[in-house]
Amino acid sequence: MQLEFVTVDVFTERRFGGNPLAVVLNAEGLSVAQMQSIAAEFNLSETTFVLPPKDPAHTAEVRIFTPKAELPFAGHPNVGTAFALAPRGKIYGREIDDPLTFEEKAGLVIVEPLRDGATVTGAWLTAPQAFSRHAEIAPEIVAAACSLATADIETEHHRPCLAGCGTPLVFAELKSRSALLKAQPRIEVFTQHFPVDAATGIHLYVRDGSGGIDLRARMFAPLYGVVEDPATGAANVALAGLLASLRQETDLSLRLRIAQGEEMGRPSLLDASAQKRRGEVIETRIGGHCVAVTAGTIEL
Repeated sequence: MQLEFVTVDVFTERRFGGNPLAVVLNAEGLSVAQMQSIAAEFNLSETTFVLPPKDPAHTAEVRIFTPKAELPFAGHPNVGTAFALAPRGKIYGREIDDPLTFEEKAGLVIVEPLRDGATVTGAWLTAPQAFSRHAEIAPEIVAAACSLATADIETEHHRPCLAGCGTPLVFAELKSRSALLKAQPRIEVFTQHFPVDAATGIHLYVRDGSGGIDLRARMFAPLYGVVEDPATGAANVALAGLLASLRQETDLSLRLRIAQGEEMGRPSLLDASAQKRRGEVIETRIGGHCVAVTAGTIEL
């Protein structure tokens, strides 16, 4: 069996920036164990596997794996997979139309390619589930998990909390960029307080406002085999929903530019948006540019 794959750098306009992604383009017939083994072999934060859709009205079924586990939804894999598929015109004998519709564990993900003339340059996705906010997390536990002092956690706007739009994550605002820079995950604290069935990881952010950047962020998911992620679409799309939900306006269109990955030498830029109507967040979206890197085959 010969598998075709490409790798893509997502949320960047330059090669070797952003978040790298592997896309296996013809994954029909692979078992879950084989997909997990291939994702572990690539050893990127995520690898996607493109399968024929269950509903022929959709573009494809897409499975998303970290080196250690499958995810129900993630942002940069959807953006990068759409970037890889859209120029091909067909997949499994079906025409690829805009927008692309991916069947995933969390639901249907609608992805609109970004184009510069005839060239696909990136994509925007709409989160498959409505934003939801769940339990609050004690600041001292989040601080311990990220090698920070409790005083580094900003609680004026919200306490650390579990939230998401298809993938549950812990969100915490920090008081300073210096706190963001010194954060490091402690696996023993994640193991004790944030098991994989409760939260994918911890997303830290700080308000910025310089150089056209609204927020700077870092995301740690060591129990999923991702010590740190260079650009996390699922986290930042939910972050847009969280910040919109905290605003006093009952009707709001929020746009954010978020920088991530600089501490890893993989600078990434993500554009996020949230629509709030009658006090409820009704839609969240994330998008950015991509760059093709490699193409090849896997022999099974």
